[in-house]
Amino acid sequence: IALANENWRAGNVGEVERQLDACPELMRHWEWGYLKRLCHLDLLTLEGHTNAVNRVAFSPDGKHVASAGGDRTVIVWDAISGREVLTLKGHTRGVAGVAFSPDGDRLASGSLGGAVKVWDAASGREVVTLTGHTQSVLDVAFSPDGKRLASASLDRTVKVWDVTSGEEVLILKGHTASVRGVAFSPDGKRLASAGYDGSVKVWETAGGKEVLTLAAHPFFVFDVAFSPDGKWLASAGQDKAVKVWDAASGQKVRNFTGHADLARSVSFSPDGKRLASASIDRTVRIWELSPGRQGLTLKGHTRGVTSVVFSPDGNRVVSAGLDRTVKVW
Repeated sequence: IALANENWRAGNVGEVERQLDACPELMRHWEWGYLKRLCHLDLLTLEGHTNAVNRVAFSPDGKHVASAGGDRTVIVWDAISGREVLTLKGHTRGVAGVAFSPDGDRLASGSLGGAVKVWDAASGREVVTLTGHTQSVLDVAFSPDGKRLASASLDRTVKVWDVTSGEEVLILKGHTASVRGVAFSPDGKRLASAGYDGSVKVWETAGGKEVLTLAAHPFFVFDVAFSPDGKWLASAGQDKAVKVWDAASGQKVRNFTGHADLARSVSFSPDGKRLASASIDRTVRIWELSPGRQGLTLKGHTRGVTSVVFSPDGNRVVSAGLDRTVKVW
C-alpha cells in the first residue's frame, strides 16, 4: 500500500494498479479502496485503438469525440456513453491529426503517409483526399468558417486547402525543421504553427505573410493554440514548459512549469480562463491563467499523454495516450 501510494504521487498509475492487484485480499482495507478509486477518476475510458492515440477532438456540439490512432484509423465515439459510433479506415499509415469542422458536418484527418482526408462526420464517407505533402502530416485544423483546412507536416511546410475543391491555396514556408502543430485564430485572419525548430510562427491567412516569430522553446514545440478571444497563444514544448504569449506583440505572458516530461498538447477553455496541457509524464494539468497557477492534475493514463482538448461547454476535457486509450474527465 505504501509503495502504491508513492507511485500514485509520482503519477505512475499502471504500477499503482499492479501493486494493488497483488495485495492479498485480507489486506485490502479502506486505504486499498481509496487508492483504487484514485486510479479511475475519469468519467469514461474509451478503448478500441490497437496502437497509440495521437490526437483527439470534440465535436462542436460536444456529443462526439474523434480520436486519431497509430493503427491507421479514426474512431468517432459518443462522448456521453462511450459507444463507438464510427471507425474511419482509408489511411495507409498511422493517423496523427484529427479535427471537426465548425459546423460538425465534416471531419479531417492527417496521416504519417502524407495524405489529408476529409470525411462526412455522420456517415463516415470519404469526401476528398488532399495530397501534396512530401512527408508525414502531423496536425490539421479547420478555419472558423469551415471553408479552409490547414495541415502541418514533417516536410517543414504548412499547406492551406480549399475544402470544397481540394485545391491548395497557400503554402507557408519558414520553419527550418518539421512543423508539428497548427491553429487558426478565432477570426480566421491568422494562422499559428509550431515547429521542431523551437519556434512558433504567426501568418496572415490572406496572403501567407509571416507576421510574427517566437523563439518559444529551446527545442521542439509540439503544439500551439489560440485563446478564444485571439489575444493569447499557448505553446507546449520539449523543455516540459507550457507558455502563454501575447499574440500581437509576441511578449511572454505566462510560463507554467510542473510537468516532469515534455509537454505535448495545449487547449484553452471556451471562456479563456483556463489552459489544459498533456505530457509524456502521464498527466493532464489544468492551469488557471489568472493569477497564473496550477489547478487540477488528472492522473489515469498508464503511459504518456499525447493530446488534450476542452469540451465546447468547458465542463469536460478529453485526453489521449500512448496507452491506446481515450479518457473523458
